[in-house]
Amino acid sequence: MSVRRLAEDSVQPPEFRFNRENAAWAEATILKYPEGRQQSAIIPLMMRAQEQEGWVTQRAIETIADMLGMPYIRALEVATFYTQFQLKPVGTRAHVQVCGTTPCMLRGSEDLIKVCKSRINAQQLEPNEAGTLSWEEVECQGACVNAPMVMIFKDAYEDLTPEQLADIIDRFEAGEGDKVTPGPQNGRHLSVPLTGLTTLTDELPVHGTTKRKTPAKKAPVKESPVPATPAASAVAAAPADKNRPQAIEKPEQIDDLKLISGVGPKIEGILHSLGIFKWEQISKWKKAEREWMDGHLKFKGRIDREDWVKQAKTLAKGGVEEYLRVFGKKPR
Repeated sequence: MSVRRLAEDSVQPPEFRFNRENAAWAEATILKYPEGRQQSAIIPLMMRAQEQEGWVTQRAIETIADMLGMPYIRALEVATFYTQFQLKPVGTRAHVQVCGTTPCMLRGSEDLIKVCKSRINAQQLEPNEAGTLSWEEVECQGACVNAPMVMIFKDAYEDLTPEQLADIIDRFEAGEGDKVTPGPQNGRHLSVPLTGLTTLTDELPVHGTTKRKTPAKKAPVKESPVPATPAASAVAAAPADKNRPQAIEKPEQIDDLKLISGVGPKIEGILHSLGIFKWEQISKWKKAEREWMDGHLKFKGRIDREDWVKQAKTLAKGGVEEYLRVFGKKPR
């Protein structure tokens, strides 16, 4: 590993302090560790400092060391060892980390690096003239099936072509980075084959032999046409679904259900299709309703394990600030 040093004194700020929100988060994070083990919080605290400032300054390292009661040299060892910490200023709008490990290299990462050199700077870890963009080549990011890929802050952009990366960089430079959808850029879902599933296409019996059984083909059943119904009726529970959570018509203003840990874009879409749009709805789910939804989503108890009801009740009461106060972290 190359030698990693702190930035020159000329670019180091004179002081560092967490903002109010991050200070509360840092205190809550330190409390998670047993007495005498609080120094283990140094990595998450440094990451939060980096997210706040854009990079890890010398004063940030020293401030965190003071908070944890550890010698500066120990904190410096952590900061200079882990390459996730940026020790020099990086782009304020985007820092592009290009995976250059073998799978990505074989799939075209060298062409992505050429795009970074032409669009940002010929030298990695050197911001462009405006200071808004920077890039670097990094080791494996764990998305080999979706090679080639890049990371921009916390989001991965996968299955990239040089043209797509150039467009993504331009959109971040224009201040529209939040409008770029992360994940695969070739239309596939996560890491599944482009042609669809090729394995586990039939079900195994729950008990007994592990030999796969191919279900017998059944003659198609001609269904009677279902008359059109108003939106309210469309989300109303059928008699057989007596435990289905109460649905409502889509309001003008809906809550961001993805703030509940365990709810992603896909699950949010399913909840919307069931008439669930507000945190308050989820906060009122009784056991039977939770079990119904758990079975519908095939979650096997995940709703209770992740305590959706408490999360929703907290968000409904005071939004993100209340969530941070109760759980000691930002939602999702």
